[in-house]
Amino acid sequence: MSTALPIALLNSLEGVTGFDRQPFEDVHASGNQVVSIRLNPGKAVISDLPYPGHSKISWSRQGYYLDHRPSFTIDPLFHAGAYYVQEASSMFIEEALRQTCDLSSPLKVLDLCAAPGGKSTLLQSLISADSLLVSNEVIKTRVTILAENISKWGSANVVVTNNDPKDFQRLPEYFDVIVVDAPCSGSGLFRKDPGAVDEWSLNNVALCSQRQQRILTDILPSLKPGGLLLYATCSYSESEDEYICDQLLTEQKHGLKSTRLAKQNEWGIVETVSKKHNAYGYRFFPDKLPGEGFFLSAFRKDAGAESYGQNQLAGIKNKALLLTKAEEEVVRPFVSGETNLAFFKWKDETLAMPSNLLNELLLLQSVLYIKKAGVTIGKLIRQELLPDHELALSTILAKNIPSVELDMEMALQYLRRGDVRINSSLKGWALVKYKHLALGWIKILPGRINNYYPKDWRILNK
Repeated sequence: MSTALPIALLNSLEGVTGFDRQPFEDVHASGNQVVSIRLNPGKAVISDLPYPGHSKISWSRQGYYLDHRPSFTIDPLFHAGAYYVQEASSMFIEEALRQTCDLSSPLKVLDLCAAPGGKSTLLQSLISADSLLVSNEVIKTRVTILAENISKWGSANVVVTNNDPKDFQRLPEYFDVIVVDAPCSGSGLFRKDPGAVDEWSLNNVALCSQRQQRILTDILPSLKPGGLLLYATCSYSESEDEYICDQLLTEQKHGLKSTRLAKQNEWGIVETVSKKHNAYGYRFFPDKLPGEGFFLSAFRKDAGAESYGQNQLAGIKNKALLLTKAEEEVVRPFVSGETNLAFFKWKDETLAMPSNLLNELLLLQSVLYIKKAGVTIGKLIRQELLPDHELALSTILAKNIPSVELDMEMALQYLRRGDVRINSSLKGWALVKYKHLALGWIKILPGRINNYYPKDWRILNK
């Protein structure tokens, strides 16, 4: 499907560094689309996948282009969290972080506008096990899909929240890294979503620019002195990109300095500088590289920036949340002994997080609305664990859990929440796997097998 671009957009881009009108129009008119995935390093390697036609994305260690768009819905590995379908250009966030952060050290990272979860799963793959990722989505209706994708990725050091950017001012100077992939007019995705063309207008661009400025003003007090801000959009418009960078540097109270990133010429990424303060930005044009429209800029907060005050809530302790020794003995066989985890109660569920992050969770809970935290282990009922689906997909799951390997047909039957027919001498709880990756739980009883795949997650197509 070709895409007819708004004339007002094309005219507004004249003079923008890297914009070449005719090739830009031609690539949109071609109807060609780029398909890319990013592997979950905790679960899969490229040889596991049923996509032989692939090539490497230069700025991502786990990113690959595919030579066609398969039906991901009927690939059990997709549901197992083996990979995430993500636009290639946005994976440049990985390169930006590798160049600007010591990823081996414990970091507190905020993905402010996180749904559906592409950036958050990328961030989680990059940070250390003792780091904390807060994955936030402002729009309530989008939080569920974010939490689902975080669960599929399987890590225990992530907290999913549903808060307005201003709410994070309750956490002054808390985060080492803040990623703001801001809501925008979406012109960079016209090739991927031609329907977005009808929603684009110069008025909407102006409204988005105002919203982006407001978001950044609200969130920056939460960035530590010396911390890193990554600002990104999927818009080509200068008023949403370079202009925003200039506004950030104009507001001296933010104490930000533009950070230049290294890139290879063969990548096709265009480096720009803003008109007023020469802030570095990185533009992705689909006529120059295999990817959609994207913009990214990096800023370091000056160590001597204006202080917003220390967090007065640090050091909260609530040992009543922790499991008793007897309860922990029930849970432990389901969890890998290689990880230093704390087990605690949250409403009627048992959850696990790295021990060093428990106080952080209690702090976050006191000031934010939390949708999901760590990995849900399950429910303790009369000294027996009813294991949760999150546990099955997690990277903290014990390696010796009884399991049954399914073929493609039966794996899809399981994912549709249909009857699972297997020959097995196992009894009780067991994992079902496809290509050695867990899909979820079954319970093998005399004469029947119960399918515990979540109803809301089931595949609906036949």
